Amino acid sequence: MRTYTDIRPTFPDRSTWTTPHVLAHRAASHGDAVYLDCPEEGLTWTFAETHESARRVAGTLMASGGAPGDRLLVMLPNSSMFIRTWLGSQVAGMVEVPINTAYRGQFLEHQASTVGPKLAVIDSACAERFVESKSACESIERFWVAGSGADAGIAALRDAGWEAEPWDALEASEPTEPVGVAPHDLASIFFTSGTTGPSKGVMMPQAQMYFFADECVSLTRLTDADTYMVTTPLFHGNAQFLAAYPALVAGARFVLHSHFSASRWIDQIRDSKATVTNFLGVMMDFVWKQEARPNDADNSLRCIFAAPTAYSILDEFKARFGVDAFVEVFGLTETSMPILSPYGEDRPVGAAGLAASDWFDVRLVDPETDEEVGIGELGELAIRTKVPWTCSMGYYAMPDKTAEAWRNLWFHTGDGLRRDAEGWYYFVDRLKDALRRRGENISSYEVEQALLGHPDITECAVVAVKADIEAGEDEVMAWIIASAPLDLGELWAWAETRMPSFAVPRFIEIVDDLPKTPSERVQKIKLREQGATATTHDRADYMRVI
Repeated sequence: MRTYTDIRPTFPDRSTWTTPHVLAHRAASHGDAVYLDCPEEGLTWTFAETHESARRVAGTLMASGGAPGDRLLVMLPNSSMFIRTWLGSQVAGMVEVPINTAYRGQFLEHQASTVGPKLAVIDSACAERFVESKSACESIERFWVAGSGADAGIAALRDAGWEAEPWDALEASEPTEPVGVAPHDLASIFFTSGTTGPSKGVMMPQAQMYFFADECVSLTRLTDADTYMVTTPLFHGNAQFLAAYPALVAGARFVLHSHFSASRWIDQIRDSKATVTNFLGVMMDFVWKQEARPNDADNSLRCIFAAPTAYSILDEFKARFGVDAFVEVFGLTETSMPILSPYGEDRPVGAAGLAASDWFDVRLVDPETDEEVGIGELGELAIRTKVPWTCSMGYYAMPDKTAEAWRNLWFHTGDGLRRDAEGWYYFVDRLKDALRRRGENISSYEVEQALLGHPDITECAVVAVKADIEAGEDEVMAWIIASAPLDLGELWAWAETRMPSFAVPRFIEIVDDLPKTPSERVQKIKLREQGATATTHDRADYMRVI
């Protein structure tokens, strides 16, 4: 049975698997080479300049009371400030907590109150949200605010009783020496979707952040001759530890765009001379649907890391854009990437990759008994790492959820896969109630809690229904029991003010009751099987009408 054998750490000594070490090493080895390139800002930073900026940011964080282990909340859009804040937090030994810039209300309050950040770096557009949710953010002592409306954001925060300064003040300190951090020290907390509860903060040690990134270096064959271009948001791991950090590890140039644009994508690839980039969710499909141009293949791109790959257009996409290789993985924030596809190899349709068995134990098990299933059978993916500190340390402040997920000393992903006789793994379906839409993981529980805040909604259930596009995407559907007639237009507008736009249900079904077990748990499997029907209200139809 085949396995994935291409992982060869760039830094063989595991005692050096920390962000401050990698950053300092690259500043010494590639100091004058450009690391960070932000076209919308019109600025670049060499490895040496990035290192100095991170040390200045670290000095200010430490002078402001930040100590090793303290949490730093980061709520910024893609920008050089995000990268320098992240790296500065690592030099200071603090724990970076990236928050989705779309979050507000209960979504923001849950994550802020769970981790109890001491300091925060945010975009000016987010300032009022913290003021509105002040009681849940009372652990924060000081803000630094970026963005064109920074002055107004600072004023709002100060009026609410917080200390606040512009982002540039973070670089005011003299460069400080790194706080000594070890591979087992906590580096970051990335929140992932909840299923029967709120989203969970995944505790990622320094060594896991490094290993995740170096897996990507091996996966894409990244070197210091490459340019890695990204348009996905840095508050997700896909851009941070699967693009920005791999470029740092390899000594490559990292080009960061503010956002994804399907119509501009090929021009950005060509202008940046990108050799590697990534696609998340439906991005590949959106790019493909743009009108073809005679010069689409006139670019430097050799590899696309697509999660997942849209196989129905794969060969035509490669030919149209002149791409040599598509690579794919199956991984989670909790586990790094235990399943990867060999570079440049044609794989069976739908296959995510082979097990990296030198680094992980990988099993497909019956979710009820944990007994291993046979070849070709659907089973829950369960993972166990073979090397210390290359997977998550658990969920922050959620010991019960940690114990539940790491049942029988294996991490249970909640995802259903099958494996063929040759060793290829195929994603089949989610076994849990989490959803994925437009590249965003969504907690069904948190959407339900937000909807229940409506005065006329007495009960609801939210599930994923299949989207009408390839790439494993979901649409959000809510079954609602109401105490009074609902104006659906008003309900969707109301929901927009209380949850991220990507989490607002597209489909709504008004019902008199919900299918339940004898213990009164909603049988969501029945709702998923039913899906949208002729009586379902589709927000897309409503938007077309108005």
